[in-house]
Amino acid sequence: MLAVNALAVVGAIVREPLPEHWLDQWLTMMAFVEPHLILELAVLYAVARWIMRLSYPVGTMVVGALTVGVGVVVHVLLSRDLPQPPPALARYVVLTLFTFGALVAYFGLRAKALSPAITESRLQALQARIRPHFLFNSINAVLSLVRKDPKQAENALLDMADLFRVLMRDNRELVPLDDEIELCRQYLDLEKLRLGDRLQVDWHLNSMPNDALVPPLLLQPLLENAVYHGIEPSSAAGVISINIFYRSGEVHAILRNPYQSDAGNHHAGNKMAVGNIRERLKLHFDAEASLESRVRDSIYEVHIRMPYRSQRDARGRDAEAPARSERANGERRAPDARVGGEDPRTIADGSAGASRG
Repeated sequence: MLAVNALAVVGAIVREPLPEHWLDQWLTMMAFVEPHLILELAVLYAVARWIMRLSYPVGTMVVGALTVGVGVVVHVLLSRDLPQPPPALARYVVLTLFTFGALVAYFGLRAKALSPAITESRLQALQARIRPHFLFNSINAVLSLVRKDPKQAENALLDMADLFRVLMRDNRELVPLDDEIELCRQYLDLEKLRLGDRLQVDWHLNSMPNDALVPPLLLQPLLENAVYHGIEPSSAAGVISINIFYRSGEVHAILRNPYQSDAGNHHAGNKMAVGNIRERLKLHFDAEASLESRVRDSIYEVHIRMPYRSQRDARGRDAEAPARSERANGERRAPDARVGGEDPRTIADGSAGASRG
């Protein structure tokens, strides 16, 4: 829809030299283009299941044939009913095929860009950017204890070893949300050794779906930024609020920390972590997930939204895979078969279930 309408805008600008007539020209073109577009989308929706069983080249040719056929039907109907004659049929078919070819090429490139090999390499590159910052901050937290309390420093090193065991594993697959929360608790405990009472944490997890699957190291970099950019610049105590809940088939995570407006370039790292996580969400969930950040009343807030996927769903998909493979093999052998919770706007600092750490 967007692509065809955008091409119609370009066509109107090319055909009409005067800017004041561009809108009239575009509306005239849409009188012919929009009925074709809507009717074709309806036809494709009706036959989508059948087309998806075809091989890619055959399916592409079928869609192209449908495009031309619908275009001819619409052209004949509009020729009889509209006072202004439509463009010549041959010209209209050529423009239709050009648009069809451009869209096929675009979606082909998009499929290659999201192929598993490229996706995995991008995930590994994004994950590698997290590790140096995590290592640097964790070591700093332990160094602050070495002389003051060697025994506590030893325990902190053991905790850090557990954290890095998680960090160095294969982090391309989704992990249980419980594991991510435990990692965050361990990290904040390390930082609390260094910052003491200046670091306070409010957990709002009563409505959290424990079995949800999330990208690894989703929250820890944001908490690292919250500590570095929200707690460290101030000598006063600061609160990091973490609220995770389920609503309407989605998992929401809202993180808040103090925002120091006079910190200058101290906030530059926020954008790097937020951009990194936003891209990893896109690689795992495409358009089903989002990340938004904003500053409100001296509070920096990050809101993550992603689809709810559980370990039970993942096991179900794994169990279905052999059956799908067996069915596919059967089809290839057949002689005639075709191959082919909680609302964020109502959260208050004193809400029930919050615990001060």
